[in-house]
Amino acid sequence: MKLEEILIPQVQEAVKDLYGIEITAEQVQLQKTRAEFEGDITLVVFPFVKAARKAPAMVAQELGEKLVGGLVEKFNAVQGFLNLSIAQSYWLEQLQEIAQNEKFGQLSREAKGDETKGEGKPLMMVEYSSPNTNKPLHLGHVRNNLLGYSIAQIQEANGWNVVKTNIVNDRGIHICKSMLAWQKFGNGETPESSGKKGDHLIGDYYVRFDKEYKAQIKELMAQGMDEETAKKEAPLMKEAQAMLVKWEQNDPEVRGLWQKMNEWVYAGFDETYAQMGVGFDKIYYESDTYLVGKGEVERGLAKGDFYRREDGSVWADLAQNGLDEKLLLRADGTSVYMTQDIGTAKLRFEDYPINKMVYVVGNEQEYHFKVLSILLDRLGFPFGKELVHFSYGMVELPNGKMKSREGTVVDADDLMAQMIADAKEISKDKVNTLPDITEEEASEIARMVGLGALKYFILKVDPRKNMLFNPAESIDFNGNTGPFIQYTYARIKSVLRKAESAEEVGSLESLKTIEEKELALIQRLCDYPATVRAAGDEFSPAILCNYAYALACDFNSFYHDLSILNEPDAQKRALRLLLAKNVAKVLNAAMALLGIEMPERM
Repeated sequence: MKLEEILIPQVQEAVKDLYGIEITAEQVQLQKTRAEFEGDITLVVFPFVKAARKAPAMVAQELGEKLVGGLVEKFNAVQGFLNLSIAQSYWLEQLQEIAQNEKFGQLSREAKGDETKGEGKPLMMVEYSSPNTNKPLHLGHVRNNLLGYSIAQIQEANGWNVVKTNIVNDRGIHICKSMLAWQKFGNGETPESSGKKGDHLIGDYYVRFDKEYKAQIKELMAQGMDEETAKKEAPLMKEAQAMLVKWEQNDPEVRGLWQKMNEWVYAGFDETYAQMGVGFDKIYYESDTYLVGKGEVERGLAKGDFYRREDGSVWADLAQNGLDEKLLLRADGTSVYMTQDIGTAKLRFEDYPINKMVYVVGNEQEYHFKVLSILLDRLGFPFGKELVHFSYGMVELPNGKMKSREGTVVDADDLMAQMIADAKEISKDKVNTLPDITEEEASEIARMVGLGALKYFILKVDPRKNMLFNPAESIDFNGNTGPFIQYTYARIKSVLRKAESAEEVGSLESLKTIEEKELALIQRLCDYPATVRAAGDEFSPAILCNYAYALACDFNSFYHDLSILNEPDAQKRALRLLLAKNVAKVLNAAMALLGIEMPERM
């Protein structure tokens, strides 16, 4: 039983006995005792002062004297704050409960009714990744995927039924740019003939389009045309726009080229996702959703929710919402992102009984999702107001922002490969000394450490803040890093292997004292469920990162000061082995929610 669940009724009874007043559980304010004071938990007594008609310090003293005995071992009163030290028997019981619970920290919500009919656990859909098929995944996608996957894992641990979904941007003018460039300059090049991953190959042609397009603009301006006109009149842009119209008209040649090039890209994406350790339960494609969106826009137009301009384009007037106008269909009838997102949202809510829809999309799209919510609501969809835009900060480089069309990106595949290579080099002095180490195992450890370093470095930052990416800081076996936590875990597993088998602890009743650092570890373990709740409530994997780091630090301090295997007292040794085993269990569970694997030895 949680400490609060035991203590609150005792406080209610004590207040009633001392002052003759009945208080609610909500009036009992408990908080963790500040580090500079002795005690485990602090009771705020100010809510009872008026009724007691006594000074806060006196109320705290009287309540402390009343509560001491049993659960409360001792107390100290500081003005209106009562710091309570909890009996060691309680903490030993908590450790045993943790040891017996393999799913410690996970919240289980029992399904009520037929889950196939949407009558089960509440369902949350988490959308992340959202790649374009005109380029490979880059560093920005890495942060998006890692955040999305981790948020999904954390919400599952909090009792949600989670559907992880991806919307692939596989149509639009940007896709046509890559297609046109390959058609004009590719000479039939394929992933097989070039030795390149399909997404990398297509990305090269997206860059090539931009290069050739800029050259055309420069040439037209040299002929006396202003820049804006030159951008519109450049032959390549006109051809790309014509290709998009043909695509939407289902032109067989354009569609055939599009399908072939997309298949190359999807194969490349699958490799990247597998290396990154993320996946999806359902993938949607904008080529399937844009027509649904167009249909909804046409319906809204007929209802008078939207209006058509003289050039044929369709717009939403958002003045009543304090916003400007929003384009929904171009003059040539082609769709825009907003049209597609309307269609995608409709399809998703038809496919699943969604209670909460979470879009993991960068903060540069805040306006987009605000408008999407308004438009869905205007179209009469009840889920319009329930959309959550998980707005995360951008990843910046020391030399500025990334630009895909200019080819100045940090490629996701290259980044992961470099992190693994760096991890192998940095950890070789540790790994190569392991007994019976094979090249295969060393490579696997390097993969776990390299990717663990990358994931932890990105996830430990408050997701709503912009971050500066510096991989050199991430692979370090000291400090607040993934490898430090992984190494701590491997150290514990080594101790447990040397112990041959964890000794049975029994009731631990014969233990007379618990060392301060043993107690600190137990209390830190007890904090894990609340940490998982907080990470879920705030959609913040960073909270779990901070916890895992603090737990690893506590264990290393404990390990430094107290012997485990060489402790002569059997009960103490058994307690420490039990502690080590459960620290490893919780570290592994916390890091798994971050998508980080833990090597058994390092």
